[in-house]
Amino acid sequence: MSKVFEYMKQYIGMVLMAVALLFVQAMCDLSLPDYMSDIVDTGVIGGNIQFIVNTGMKMLGLTLLSAACAIIVGFLGARIAAYVSRDMRSDVFKKVQNFSSAEFDKFSTASLITRTTNDITQIQTLLVMMIRMLLYAPIVAVGGAIKALNNSVSMSGSILVAIICIVGFMLFLFAVAFPKMQIVQKLVDRLNLVSRENLEGILVIRSFSSQKFELDRFDKANKDLTSTNLFVNRFIALMMPVMMLIMNITTVAIVWVGAKQVATLNIDIGTMMAFMQYAMLIIMAFLMISVMFILIPRAAVSANRIKDVLNTEESIKDKEKPDHFGNDFTPNIEFRDVGFEYPESDVNVLQNISFTAKKGQTTAIIGATGSGKSTVVNLLMRFYDVTSGNILIDGIDIRDLTRYELREKIGYVPQKSVLFSGDISSNLHYADPNSTDENIDRAASIAQATDFIQSKPERYDYAISEGGSNVSGGQKQRLSIARALVKNAPIYIFDDSFSALDLKTDKKLREALKRETGESIILLVAQRVGSIMNAEQIVVLDNGRIAGIGTHQELLEKCDVYYQIAISQLSKEELNI
Repeated sequence: MSKVFEYMKQYIGMVLMAVALLFVQAMCDLSLPDYMSDIVDTGVIGGNIQFIVNTGMKMLGLTLLSAACAIIVGFLGARIAAYVSRDMRSDVFKKVQNFSSAEFDKFSTASLITRTTNDITQIQTLLVMMIRMLLYAPIVAVGGAIKALNNSVSMSGSILVAIICIVGFMLFLFAVAFPKMQIVQKLVDRLNLVSRENLEGILVIRSFSSQKFELDRFDKANKDLTSTNLFVNRFIALMMPVMMLIMNITTVAIVWVGAKQVATLNIDIGTMMAFMQYAMLIIMAFLMISVMFILIPRAAVSANRIKDVLNTEESIKDKEKPDHFGNDFTPNIEFRDVGFEYPESDVNVLQNISFTAKKGQTTAIIGATGSGKSTVVNLLMRFYDVTSGNILIDGIDIRDLTRYELREKIGYVPQKSVLFSGDISSNLHYADPNSTDENIDRAASIAQATDFIQSKPERYDYAISEGGSNVSGGQKQRLSIARALVKNAPIYIFDDSFSALDLKTDKKLREALKRETGESIILLVAQRVGSIMNAEQIVVLDNGRIAGIGTHQELLEKCDVYYQIAISQLSKEELNI
């Protein structure tokens, strides 16, 4: 919870104002029983009508002042809670934006969504209640106890017994419910994960007729969450009946003891009524505190989960004094004896990777599945940092650059094409919001997306659904390629980005790339030999090591790994053997 209070410090002025108003409200509420006592003893019993009217007006004024304070405090509490949750969501989002792939391996997507939404909502609910109740209740409880003792020491025993019962019940409730509350948030994560996997993989699920299996999996996650919630809520449901029982028994005890005191003329009737009201105020204050005891554990779990995200050390950081590319930037890439192993793994994914990609040339990377092709791209993009060796661009180690400056020089098309909800234009402008219409048309033309776009009545205003679900795989891939080309970057990375294209479109796209990208480096990761045959340089990977480097013809003659890949895909005539 300390993290929450750090955020609240920014709004200390509003917090102090709320505390002052709560103190005024508490003083007003604590004054009313004394006035009621005076009305009964002096006004009703004494027959003084004017005194009743005057005192009643004072009570009405105090009640209105108390109500006004309560309304303002409610407004301030809601405002503070909304601001704190807004800042927290913003910081969590910014933190996640700077996460490298290693941090995403630690936190699942479903968990991060739950933490950004459900967990912060739990904290917001607590803050609203805390500002309204947790500050008000102690003032009323202490003030009411002092006032009750001043009215009658002999009847204070009943209040003391009631307080002991309430505190004991609260501690019991806390001890039983708190461990389960910690489990609830993890079960919410699990339910979100199962739901997300089902929604994203619905076509695969249907194709394998696995709806029954997935339904059972969802039901298990749902039932686990439901049963845990029921366990917690059943205990919480006991709170109000138990508190009301204690309150009513205390009232009966006060009337029983007070009647005897009145009969022996030790106290007045008005004093007994005032004492009853103070007892009710004290018990209600403890009831408010008990409500907070229910909310605090769950919010504390949520706060710790938020803290875990915010306090996560980023494995990839920019230097405090980074290097910068010069005005005479030359797009040359050098991998120098690069090695890499994933965090918390002792197996080298890449070993002794050394090659140079030169300006104006296409360098292709090919290899069997799991050979480390995409890892090479991830290292160049600094999604991970190398374990050993160096990656240099224009002679500068990429770890000495800021990630922003590095990625500004790169047009990247990932293995899985990603489109955002909006339209075609907004997706293409994602690479450069200030791009001209001519540049957009050029990028679409190179990516062989023009015919597809022109076929739509809305053209560039054609709406794209979430994830690009309303376009085909090939169309999505071409739009992703066009988006990268809009950037006019000196380096382009295509991570198996032509896999959904037919051979004819693939060939046209590669020819257009070669013709239009000029002096840019093209780094092409591919599975199909046909896509890389014309590259100036082909790097063949085998189990994380370089098996060969050269042109298509050179590798056919000298690299058995490349030859086996090529001959498995194309005939000897197609390979010009």
